[in-house]
Amino acid sequence: MEQSPLLDIPAPSAPTTVQLIEALLFVAGEPVTVTELARVLDLSPDAIEQALDDLAAACAGRGVRLQRDADRIQMVSAPEAAAVVERFLGTPPSSRLSAAALEVLTIIAYRQPITRAQIEAIRGVDSSGVLRALLSRDLIAEGGRLETLGRPILYVTTVEFLRQFGLSSLDDLPPLDLPELPVS
Repeated sequence: MEQSPLLDIPAPSAPTTVQLIEALLFVAGEPVTVTELARVLDLSPDAIEQALDDLAAACAGRGVRLQRDADRIQMVSAPEAAAVVERFLGTPPSSRLSAAALEVLTIIAYRQPITRAQIEAIRGVDSSGVLRALLSRDLIAEGGRLETLGRPILYVTTVEFLRQFGLSSLDDLPPLDLPELPVS
């Protein structure tokens, strides 16, 4: 009896750390921390960081990217594929942000964490409506409270902000020389 060619297939080799991280990020329903990856894979955070750098480089020309928000990492579709992904999923294209919303979002992205009073000192107009709109779209979130009289809310950008603007992390924002904030 002749041996089947299927039996000649070599056994798969052990997956690399990069492959394991890619698999974990692929199945995770939310961002994962470096600490979680290190614990699950029984590796040091430095080894995880190196593997994440390798995975990010490997994904650079593909349809997926790594997105980072501080210590949290997530696999996302490439921003240049957004229109096709939205059409495939049947989701309506996201509505555009107003000039005021973009202005406030820019201030928060570059100055975070920042209070409403600090935003209004920069803009010179009331920003409460714009902040509500950005909160409802999950582009910003409450990042704590300022330890001062009234304990005002500190606003920060979210992972959704990074996703919407095709950023891997806040480090991808273009450099900008900013004047000092007014004291509030």
